Amino acid sequence: MASMNRREFLKASAAASALIALGSRAQAAPDDPRGLTWTKSVCRYCGTGCGLYVGTKDGKVVQVKGDTENHNAGFLCLKGFLLPQIMNAPDRLLHPLVRKGDRLVRASWEEAMALVAARFQAAIAQGGPDAVGFYGSGQGLTEETYAANKLFKAGIRTNNVDGNPRLCMASAVAGYVSTYGKDEPMGCYEDIDHADTIFLIGSNAAEAHPVLFRRIAKRKQTGKDVKIVVLDPRRTATSRIADLHLSFAPGTDLAILNAMAHVLFAEGLVDEEFIARHLAFGEGTEAGKTLADYRAFLAGYTPEKAAAASGARAEDIVTAARWFGAKGRTTMSMWTMGLNQRTKGVWANNLVHNLHLVTGKIGLPGSTPFSLTGQPNACGGVRDGGALAHTLPYGRLVANEKHRGEMEKLWGLPAGSLPAKPGLATVDMFRALEEGKLEALFVMCTNPAQSLPNADRYRKALRREGAFVVVTEAFHPTRTSELADVVLPAALWAEKEGVYGCGERRYQLLEKSVKPAGEARPDFEILCDLARRLGHGALLPWRTPSEAWDELRTIARGTAYDFHGMTRERLRASHGLLWPLPAEGHAGTTRRYVKGEDPLVPADAPDRILFYGRPDKKAVVWLRPQKGPEETVDAEYPLWFTTGRVIEHWHTGTMTRNCQELRQANAETVAELHPADASALGIRTGDPVRLTSRRGSVVFKARVVEGARQGLVFAHMHDPDRMCNVLTNDAVDPVSRQPEFKICAVKAAKA
Repeated sequence: MASMNRREFLKASAAASALIALGSRAQAAPDDPRGLTWTKSVCRYCGTGCGLYVGTKDGKVVQVKGDTENHNAGFLCLKGFLLPQIMNAPDRLLHPLVRKGDRLVRASWEEAMALVAARFQAAIAQGGPDAVGFYGSGQGLTEETYAANKLFKAGIRTNNVDGNPRLCMASAVAGYVSTYGKDEPMGCYEDIDHADTIFLIGSNAAEAHPVLFRRIAKRKQTGKDVKIVVLDPRRTATSRIADLHLSFAPGTDLAILNAMAHVLFAEGLVDEEFIARHLAFGEGTEAGKTLADYRAFLAGYTPEKAAAASGARAEDIVTAARWFGAKGRTTMSMWTMGLNQRTKGVWANNLVHNLHLVTGKIGLPGSTPFSLTGQPNACGGVRDGGALAHTLPYGRLVANEKHRGEMEKLWGLPAGSLPAKPGLATVDMFRALEEGKLEALFVMCTNPAQSLPNADRYRKALRREGAFVVVTEAFHPTRTSELADVVLPAALWAEKEGVYGCGERRYQLLEKSVKPAGEARPDFEILCDLARRLGHGALLPWRTPSEAWDELRTIARGTAYDFHGMTRERLRASHGLLWPLPAEGHAGTTRRYVKGEDPLVPADAPDRILFYGRPDKKAVVWLRPQKGPEETVDAEYPLWFTTGRVIEHWHTGTMTRNCQELRQANAETVAELHPADASALGIRTGDPVRLTSRRGSVVFKARVVEGARQGLVFAHMHDPDRMCNVLTNDAVDPVSRQPEFKICAVKAAKA
């Protein structure tokens, strides 16, 4: 493919506007060329989970094409189309590395694994099981993440198991769990096709989830009087197709969401019968409030008061509420990091759920609250699989004695052997490494030295004298592997087999297409090897990921996440299956909690919906007041700073920057400024500008953007040489422990 400019890139990705690629499949999905072998798989990038086929020839991945029978209907974004280029990238790590002095040098697998085992054993012997930890990823295969979770929690007996989904989805998890009792969306992508109003908040889907955005744009173009509402401080590519864009001061959207609820009640747009039969009301952590309490709470959130607090217009807040609650119309909400990466991220999630609950717009085609996911297996592998510091597999909690007992039986452990204390969440884990409380850390399939907030602080922790860090990674150097004591070459994507679970509860099998490059090994094999060396081989006895999958099916059986009917054979034959799916003959569940669709709802349930995740079978509407971000602007740091994605790249760029076309498209992070801010600083597009926060300082090139909000600077996260996370705030939500990437204060000066 020839090089292209950004406009051509956006056009090829079908995400620049509502008018692109709506009528036909992208040319990125050609007919099968002669001589290629095709293997069914899933895209390696975002949480949309686009199905595709991998074309190989002479042992190499040479092409991909979209799966026309999957939810993406054959469409891929350009990142997905260019996946073959990552497989043989020049920085693929082909053999183990061990640090000797200040250098990482080539080593044999035996030398590297013997060192890893010895250092973990020494740390455990000296400091106990909690002296070690595992930091995983929403990109690992389900079987890989399960192997790590079982090794550390059941074998080593530490709950210090966390991962990068803590950085992106933890507040969404806590929002679902606190509202419905169980995690994960109840709706599906198909709801987009039935939505009359689409409410996007904290999501730039056009760039972060382009194939889903194509579906949204198609609904807008072909549906009757479809309204799109976007709440975002910035005027993004997504907002360009909006009928209504509400821009607001960072961190004030809780006031707007409460004001929308105020309007719903004031104008009779709520469903009184649904409220009476299906809802409870709560404040703090207890569901002990009443509808009258909630209405009194909302009295303080008139549109006028919310407008004064947020900078949005009162009339726009009213319009958004009316479109959301209109009788006889459906509404689908979608959100992602703009809500989640906040110190009040859980509260923000709760408030979106509130709008659906009081209107009864839930569990119906086109009516659902849907959190979009950033990674391909954050849902299936980590959230569902219980691979966080406070969770156990499939809705179980570390602190719950009954749940620990269930897992002890399933894992064949003596009663009372699993530790009852939750482990260290991500930021706490790296602070423990900094303080010397954590002596050995295993990092799998992620790049925390670039992706953590306040990155310089934790980069120093990774190189603390006495700390031992092992990284499994397909590429080297990354900003994390360069700091490691041992780097193990990991098989990449099409070089291994396993399951991904995407944002709509869809589980899909990625089939192996080619052999691993060089000496690389699947993370699954690496973890099983480590288990044997640490004396826990009997806990990880599997010869193949398929055997581990059968164990997972058993562990999920009888839970609210039941997918026992997803045999390996059925996954291999299907184009994705949605749980709950408790038996082999079951078709899967389009919408949870709905009688006639969800097998966990009794056939004789009195109403169309049953929120079975909570003991009282009700969902909770939470009274959550407006509370600002942890850090605010002031005279010294007068500008807001926020971060995000651009369509050309993904995460820390280790994969996308290996694609020729993507390297030439928006690879360098720039600081986007409003013209008035740039003028006050004497800065023009292309000038160097130094941004400084209370944590660090980075020089970017400036880009003066008409769509920027005055007083707000934006930078993307994909550039390893200009790391925006040197500036971001590592303050966390007290419930989800998710950091506030999205909001901090900076000062700017021409460099």
